[in-house]
Amino acid sequence: MTEPLNRAQPYALGLFRIVIGLLFTCHGAASLFGVLGGAVGGGTVETGSWPGWYAAVIQLVCGGLVLVGLGTRAAAFLASGSMAYAYFKVHQPETLWPLQNGGELSAIFCWAFLLLVFTGSGAFGLDQLLTRRSSASEETPRQSPVAA
Repeated sequence: MTEPLNRAQPYALGLFRIVIGLLFTCHGAASLFGVLGGAVGGGTVETGSWPGWYAAVIQLVCGGLVLVGLGTRAAAFLASGSMAYAYFKVHQPETLWPLQNGGELSAIFCWAFLLLVFTGSGAFGLDQLLTRRSSASEETPRQSPVAA
């Protein structure tokens, strides 16, 4: 029973990465461009405002990178750190528990991205495609032109 699940693990991880990346990207796009309902409270965050605008840029860029699986570990590390900051600086000073301080989304994103730091992109990611290409080119011996 566990063998089929083990074989499906990279694909499940790849789908997890895609969904988390898409949701994070949408959150950043909503805050920066006012799409999908806009930032919390409606509208957009003010350009250059701390920490809202910087968080939205991280969400958009890192979320997009995680979504396509390019530089997944580094992008996930930055995204996880930004969500930890959001939780401890914005939500946690109110009360400790995420359900009481409105920080559930920050906590979930933080831990989801931290998981991706350690697991990598899984299947369907550009990281995997580039790794396969570079290892295939290293295995193929290069033929030098023969002098006539």
